[in-house]
Amino acid sequence: MFTVAALYHFTRFDDPAVIKPALAQLCCARGVTGTLLLAREGINGTIAGNRDAIDAVLAHIRALPGCADLEWKESTATKPPFARMKVRLKREIVTMGQPDVDPRARVGHYVEPSDWNALITAPDVAVIDTRNDYEVAIGTFQGAVDPETASFRDFPAWWEANKHRFHNKRIAMFCTGGIRCEKSTNYLLGQGVEDVYHLKGGILKYLEEMPAADSTWQGECFVFDRRVSVGHGLEEGPHLLCHACRRPILPEDRNHPAFEEGVACHHCADETTEADKTRFRERQKQIALARKRGAAHLGGITGL
Repeated sequence: MFTVAALYHFTRFDDPAVIKPALAQLCCARGVTGTLLLAREGINGTIAGNRDAIDAVLAHIRALPGCADLEWKESTATKPPFARMKVRLKREIVTMGQPDVDPRARVGHYVEPSDWNALITAPDVAVIDTRNDYEVAIGTFQGAVDPETASFRDFPAWWEANKHRFHNKRIAMFCTGGIRCEKSTNYLLGQGVEDVYHLKGGILKYLEEMPAADSTWQGECFVFDRRVSVGHGLEEGPHLLCHACRRPILPEDRNHPAFEEGVACHHCADETTEADKTRFRERQKQIALARKRGAAHLGGITGL
């Protein structure tokens, strides 16, 4: 059984490049896989490994400047959820493209999972899903507004075009683990919205704590690892991943005429050229050959 830890923390790193080598080397030495992003604004990522290894990496992160009060969310996976370890330097740990947004200055009101249902069913509250369209497609909260954005970077433009719909409404927002809402609530406060709320710990915390019988969540929650989706109790969901477009699909979608392993699914078959598909077929061939040799096509650690 693998322990999966999802984490983020906004703090000031004067030089993230100095932090990167020791963190990457520790993950590699302890057999931890996943992705960690470092930027001047903090750290974000999801990692997986055995219990002792995850504890060692979390202790290392908590010892970084300003990270003593780091919080994280844990779940489990029966198979390795990541193929390798990546530690990368970024401009932002979650990309919104708004240089004036600073969650360290102020954010919306945190709402505990136990209080979330009462908030989002109130008549004066509009609840907004801040995730990408393919994430929303497999699950969301009952009554939530879907901005239909392809990227979190698109959210400010969507809000500007649609803010008239939410006049005199309190705004409640949510995302997978909470990090996008740190920025989106700060952004809305900066736009003059007075009553802004967000789900503490995100969907993952809600699904962990809220009994299915009392839940207003519908469907599954997309996660960025080989589990693809999770449900209540953070149990692994039924979804697979199209390795051409990275969208979630169900097992029965493999029977669709457009499906070709590693090449296309019904979502993306019309979005790529024949040259693209030829390239994807060659990649899939190399993956199959690597498996036959008993080797991983992608492995090790990157970004050292």
